[in-house]
Amino acid sequence: MPKRVIISGGGTGGHIYPAIAIANELKTMDPTTELLFVGAEGKMEMEKVPRAGYRIIGLPVVGIKRQLTLENLAFPFKLGRSFLRAQEVVREFRPDVAVGVGGYASGPVLLAASLKGIPTLIQEQNSYAGLTNKLLSRRASTICVAYPGMEAFFPAKKIKMTGNPVRTDIMQAVGKRAEGLAFFGLEPNRKTLLIIGGSQGARTINESIEKDLSILVRAGYQVVWQTGPLFIKRARKAITDAGATRIKAFDFIYEMDMAYAAADVVVSRAGALSVSELCLVEKPAILVPFPAASEDHQTKNAMSLVNRKAAWLVNDRSALIDLVPTALKLLADQEQQHVLSRQIRELARPKAAREIAEEVLKLIK
Repeated sequence: MPKRVIISGGGTGGHIYPAIAIANELKTMDPTTELLFVGAEGKMEMEKVPRAGYRIIGLPVVGIKRQLTLENLAFPFKLGRSFLRAQEVVREFRPDVAVGVGGYASGPVLLAASLKGIPTLIQEQNSYAGLTNKLLSRRASTICVAYPGMEAFFPAKKIKMTGNPVRTDIMQAVGKRAEGLAFFGLEPNRKTLLIIGGSQGARTINESIEKDLSILVRAGYQVVWQTGPLFIKRARKAITDAGATRIKAFDFIYEMDMAYAAADVVVSRAGALSVSELCLVEKPAILVPFPAASEDHQTKNAMSLVNRKAAWLVNDRSALIDLVPTALKLLADQEQQHVLSRQIRELARPKAAREIAEEVLKLIK
């Protein structure tokens, strides 16, 4: 009889792509495994997961807004409906194990599964645990983490240090610089700056690049710039106005392996998945943590690298002034690039997806 696994969660690429990586590894280990994803209606997992070849069911669950809004009044009702729907999904699919990767949908699904005696596994990507995962940890069988010190949030006996899983293509990006440059139509004899701000883009990073675009152009560097969907028109106008033919802007980059391969230096937010990817592709990085992330966890993620001399940090509040000058300084310093590349490589966990998949399979009776 084939193994049956539910994977729930999402909301951001930082939750979705690790979930897909775990699913892919489970399929590699046993192609007969049946997988079902559960996400939140209207969130990006409803598009990304089917694109990866998996079936997904959406729940009406939403998060609580930090400020007082009328939307918060609907939260308990949507949560209740989501829990009832999660119970139906669990009853109909009959999983052997349920995996939660964080995000709105993982709460109702893992609670519904655990109440039926189904073992559950939590995958916490960040150095500071999210509220949903902290609540679920009491009933979880296993908790896979990417950072040391997570016993501050979870029962120590349940913790497994695995790292964060990333897509296989990204793990194969090292050594493909010529291929990456050709993919983006870039020149092999120029340094390349890659700018990424998460799947939705990062306003501060975008505005910092826009402000000093002419400086980057004059310095002779080429840029691959992922802006997110809200900033793409503004970025393209700025590029046209500056006559910046060596700056390529995209609202979203699916071929991140090619983007990393082409890059000499990366500017990025400090989401857990981005940090894990940078470690695996061994890229010198300037991290600009998103200050509004819950419990400031992106700064904690970033400092785990900065304290090991494996990345540079620019604060969000000073990025408009400091980001491009810092990027220019690193682009011009080959020795420092080598140091950062060597140090960040030491933090990579290339077998994370396999180790998590093995923990999932251990829970199947």
